[in-house]
Amino acid sequence: MPIILATWEAKIRRIAGLKTVQMTGDVGSMLPTEKSKQEGHIWGSMRRTAFILGSGLLLLVAFWNSVTWHLQRFWGASGYFWQAQWERLLSTFEGKEWILFIIGAAQVPGLLFWAFNGLLLVVDITGKPSFISRYRIQVGKNEPVDPVKLRQAIHTVLFNQYMISLPMVVFLYPFLKWLGDPCRQELPTFHWFLLELAIFTLMEEVLFYYSHRLLHHPTFYKKIHKKHHEWTAPIGVISLYAHPIEHVASNMLPVIVGPLVMGSHLSSITMWFSLALIITTISHCGYHLPFLPSPEFHDYHHLKQVAHP
Repeated sequence: MPIILATWEAKIRRIAGLKTVQMTGDVGSMLPTEKSKQEGHIWGSMRRTAFILGSGLLLLVAFWNSVTWHLQRFWGASGYFWQAQWERLLSTFEGKEWILFIIGAAQVPGLLFWAFNGLLLVVDITGKPSFISRYRIQVGKNEPVDPVKLRQAIHTVLFNQYMISLPMVVFLYPFLKWLGDPCRQELPTFHWFLLELAIFTLMEEVLFYYSHRLLHHPTFYKKIHKKHHEWTAPIGVISLYAHPIEHVASNMLPVIVGPLVMGSHLSSITMWFSLALIITTISHCGYHLPFLPSPEFHDYHHLKQVAHP
């Protein structure tokens, strides 16, 4: 019996060995095929991805070039008109260019700020028109806005604009005059203005971010920045509702540094200051309006009154 069992065991081992060899051979013969299929699938996916991304990039470049070409064409076509108007202004304010500078750098952006916020205040106070009020982020807050609190906010904003911003703009003029006359005769080109706008935005973002983080330090928050956060459901006009120190350090300086570095023309400064005021109003308006940047993150920031960065 032991001999028979040993014989059968040997046979079973030989059969198992043969099957193992066959399976190994099958697997070995299948692996290159499967591997080639996988490689073909990967390369096909990569080609399709490259084609889609490349096509998208080409379309983006073509679209951007088309937009800039049309804008430049419009700028160039109307350039003679605007240049003539600018030269007429220069002749009117000849010898008093500083007045022209104050009008362009302070009064025009200020009027645009109040025109935009005037429309928003109508919605804040009356709740109408409904096609705007329905986009309110914090539903039930400031519906309607507290008139006493609103008057206090408007007084503070006016103080910041005319007792702080206006003197800063006046003192800005001689520095710009020294760097390069902001009221020089030739208007900037379209591409130069685009470059300036990119640099202005970059500098403003960096300076505002770090000054705002500093103001959220417990020491500065309690004494300075907490005033701005009294409005847990912000409205557009309170974008400039701040302690005077905050208004200088976090609202004005980040916006002014760019034009100082670039020695910008008054036309660029006027457009930049106006754009900065409109953007900060949108970020505080309390409405997520269609086709405009969402202010929800900043609204949440006011709601939570985060005291620490």
